[in-house]
Amino acid sequence: MSLRVLVVDDQGIVRAGFAAVIDAEEDMTVVGEAADGATAVTLAAELAPDVVVMDVRMPELDGIAATRIITGKENAPRVLVLTTFDLDAYVFDALRAGASGFLLKDVHASELLDGIRVVASGESVLAPSATRRLIGHYASGAGTGFHPDSASDSPGSGPRELESLTESQRNVLGLLASGLNNAEIAGELGITVGTVKSHVNALLRKLGLRDRVQATILAYDLGITRPNPPGADHL
Repeated sequence: MSLRVLVVDDQGIVRAGFAAVIDAEEDMTVVGEAADGATAVTLAAELAPDVVVMDVRMPELDGIAATRIITGKENAPRVLVLTTFDLDAYVFDALRAGASGFLLKDVHASELLDGIRVVASGESVLAPSATRRLIGHYASGAGTGFHPDSASDSPGSGPRELESLTESQRNVLGLLASGLNNAEIAGELGITVGTVKSHVNALLRKLGLRDRVQATILAYDLGITRPNPPGADHL
């Protein structure tokens, strides 16, 4: 079954280029295109895409605001933010708004396609520069109190809820926040990848978090993970 993708960018040539690359894949179908955030919100509700590829700077409603609206709805699609501007504010605002991924527009086509598949699978992806910025944000001590909106407003975002995690789930959370993927976590803990996935799903549910990005941010905020992880693009 093909992944349904909505492409959002105010530049027609750029939007058409992304759409052509995505539509050429056997496992993906572009179900719609939008030139601004307001239209993206409408089409996301009408077309029920699996993934929205979202630009940031657009007229009427920018990509960050559109992402917040789209991800705030029930059965929301995943949002992969693409931007020309590698700025701290865009990275943090996109994640707070509910994006599951953040890539720069100069990525190779294969990286874009892989990013779409990753976020569609329920995981998250960040450009290497964005990962470094996020880690550096916490290394400088600036991360205190930086919770994703949906986590900070829910009961699942504090130390009390962490007590509900098993020791195995806490270990997985720490390694996940250090940038390791499921296979790497499995290798570190000597368990199967399937068991890692079960632990990740359980800890996200217990903590009231949407995805691995939110789990990573929470782990840094609460000091579970120190800002000296092995480098990785996928969170």
